[in-house]
Amino acid sequence: MSKSSFPISLVKQGAITEPQRAQAQSSCEAQGCSFAEAVVKLGFLNEEAVAVGLSKHLGHPLATIENGLLAVEEDTLLALRVPEEFARMHGVLPLSVEGKTLAVAMTDPEDMMVVENLRLMSKCEVQPFVAMKSQLFKALDAFYGEGVDLITKTISEGSQASHAEAEEPSSRGVRVNLDASSGPQTGIDAVNLVNAILKQAVSERVSDIHLEVFDDEVMLRFRIDGVLHPRTSPPAHLFPALISRIKILSRLDIAERRLPQDGMFSLNVHNRSVDVRVSVCPADYGEKIVLRLLDKQAVELDLAKIGLDPRQREDFLAAAREPHGLIFLTGPTGSGKTTTLYSLLNTIKTPTLNFMTIEDPIEIKLRGITQTQVKASIGLTFASALRSFLRQDPDVILVGEVRDAETAQTCLRAALTGHLVLSTLHTNDAMTAVARLTDLGMEPYMLASSLTLVAAQRLVRVLCPKCRQAYRPTPDVLAQCLAEADLQTQVDQSTIVFHRPTGCEACARTGYRGRAGVYEVYRINAEMRELIYKESKNLSPLRNAASKAGMRNLRASAWHKVLAGVTSVEEALSMTAAD
Repeated sequence: MSKSSFPISLVKQGAITEPQRAQAQSSCEAQGCSFAEAVVKLGFLNEEAVAVGLSKHLGHPLATIENGLLAVEEDTLLALRVPEEFARMHGVLPLSVEGKTLAVAMTDPEDMMVVENLRLMSKCEVQPFVAMKSQLFKALDAFYGEGVDLITKTISEGSQASHAEAEEPSSRGVRVNLDASSGPQTGIDAVNLVNAILKQAVSERVSDIHLEVFDDEVMLRFRIDGVLHPRTSPPAHLFPALISRIKILSRLDIAERRLPQDGMFSLNVHNRSVDVRVSVCPADYGEKIVLRLLDKQAVELDLAKIGLDPRQREDFLAAAREPHGLIFLTGPTGSGKTTTLYSLLNTIKTPTLNFMTIEDPIEIKLRGITQTQVKASIGLTFASALRSFLRQDPDVILVGEVRDAETAQTCLRAALTGHLVLSTLHTNDAMTAVARLTDLGMEPYMLASSLTLVAAQRLVRVLCPKCRQAYRPTPDVLAQCLAEADLQTQVDQSTIVFHRPTGCEACARTGYRGRAGVYEVYRINAEMRELIYKESKNLSPLRNAASKAGMRNLRASAWHKVLAGVTSVEEALSMTAAD
């Protein structure tokens, strides 16, 4: 079948409507993207639904991480049939060989040129499987290996480590292509080494890169799944050049070494678009630089995949579908609050409503939502932008963070005048947000009438599924688990099994791979409104009322993750506090 028939097939399957098909085809022609990408960008279908539709259309099986077909172990002989460079360039993953048939997962099985090249290089007939792009590239990392120490290689060999080609700088900094190569060079320089650091960081799923100098020693550390890990230290004499190179990419002042600076740039590596936020801070021995990486393809804005249990997800959606009210999400920096709020907006957004956000910074661009960046230097603050938003006929407003009384009061007025307002606070748990908001000047009776949901979250490391080890917990630990999870009479204790980390190649010997959210979600009911009105400073009755309504606190949610084999006891206890 031709590619042009796939849009019509989606309409026949009932996945999209005819007007949506027409709009998506116009969009893909205007933007030069595929029809599948246009459908996802427009929000008509998610990536999984498109893959399912393509599978039905072509009659090819669907390969996903969930059904186990993309969980391919490293296999040198299989990798030789499809070289890594070709696989990453065209989005293909060899799955198995049976006789003279090569099974291959593909993002675009209709690309007959790629299928023919696969047939020629493997000398096998090709059986295509349909795969989602985001899942396939994760599987490629696992199959071909992602732990190559490019930094050590660059330093020891003094060779070119994927020379960068920078496009014309924009207001968001430089875009760097780490997959491009300009031919072999010799000698170590800042360009080569920065490229190697960035490329290895993306391969290792790093969230933050820390680069600092102490006397005559340089320290390089990667934060992976919330924990810092040392990496090969660059030569001390190159440190000033490394800082200057990163400043140039971020469009910062390379001569300024006394004051902190912030910037950003984007990079492309392995068909991934990664935004890099840069923070430079003066220190005793020289400047310290921290780079925060946001791999857009690694972030799934789906409420069903971020760690919420069914009851918590239903409460979030019910509150978000109210025509007006306040929703607050609390937690420390880096706990995933923004991702949760983005997932919520992505779930409820519709062309019939006007969505607006004010953020500092804008983490991910959301199609169909007006996003504004705070610029305090010119007076564009959360409060001033929010006041302006109220003249823009909004339905749903996201305020990145409530930091002061003015912003809090403006959020309250917006909620009381018929708008749904979502925001974040820095408090240790969800109920403390009630006391914090009254401290910021919200009258208890007004807060009680407008607050619809308050939640808190943490991120716990997920046990590596390939090497986690099952064991029977001790009676004391099991008793603590069942008591704090309120499950003493609901489970058969003789069947309970916990899991612990061990470590393997797939998780870099840490025992963990990835993180999941742990939540407490409190949907404000009538009893809780009455308590907020009467006793906004006394939080114990509020917590008791939430517990009586069947809502879990953070510790209870963490224990449920332990019981499900998602994380370990140590991780659950370290990331949450007893109520």
